[in-house]
Amino acid sequence: MRMAEGGVTSEDYRTFLQQPSGNMDDSGFFSIQVISNALKVWGLELILFNSPEYQRLRIDPINERSFICNYKEHWFTVRKLGKQWFNLNSLLTGPELISDTYLALFLAQLQQEGYSIFVVKGDLPDCEADQLLQMVRVQQMHRPKLIGEELAQLKEQRVQKTDLEHVLEANDGSGTLDADEEDLQRALALSRQEIDLEDEEADLRRAIQLSMQGTSRNICQDSPQTSGTHLTSEELRKRREAYFEKQQQQQQQQDPPGHPCEKPNTSSGALDSDLGDAMSEEDMLQAAVTMSLETVRSNFKTEGKK
Repeated sequence: MRMAEGGVTSEDYRTFLQQPSGNMDDSGFFSIQVISNALKVWGLELILFNSPEYQRLRIDPINERSFICNYKEHWFTVRKLGKQWFNLNSLLTGPELISDTYLALFLAQLQQEGYSIFVVKGDLPDCEADQLLQMVRVQQMHRPKLIGEELAQLKEQRVQKTDLEHVLEANDGSGTLDADEEDLQRALALSRQEIDLEDEEADLRRAIQLSMQGTSRNICQDSPQTSGTHLTSEELRKRREAYFEKQQQQQQQQDPPGHPCEKPNTSSGALDSDLGDAMSEEDMLQAAVTMSLETVRSNFKTEGKK
């Protein structure tokens, strides 16, 4: 308005309009003079951090309520809400919790990085967040990230996802798998084979146990079995006796007359037992195998029906 007093068509006025303002711009930036005058409306005053006035007032950061930080054309606030401090930097994805012990170190680090820090003195207006956090304390599990960092991570994830989709499309129907997937398939196949072998061994042990139970039960009960090639204990005894008689006849025919055969050291009963045992081993083995197989089939059929 003052520049226009000399005339809006004057050269000085036109030059003034073309020059950028040092107090604000279209991005929303305001100078410290503008912010200081705006805060005076609320009865608040700005004091430069570690300035002579700051030292004279012996200000302890932990006892204050708010700090305003500026670097070049970026401003953000460090404020106490309730009983906890928060970094309200708009470049972060959310508020960052700052402990009381870390507050002084955080401010000193900002100052070392070139930030201008101002203490806000005076009574701040009432705030709903401040009232709520007076009753409830905040616990922050994960610190917020810079917006640019998060966007870069999201972009990288999208690129990786796109690359993965291209790889899957290229491998679709070609039967080619990456090394990890092949290892996984082999591990699954081996585990299935081990399970199958364990099942087969369990079935085999159960079949042997059932066959042994069925054989002992059939022999003890001495139940006659006439079907097929099954032999009972009575038939086995008769076969042993016939074998013994046949052996005696053959021995008598081979001995010449006048040379009576010498008595064997063992009794006829012992010889009978030895020859009978030789006969019984073959026949009983055949009978045992046959009865075992028949018993296993019968038991499996019974279990299947159950």
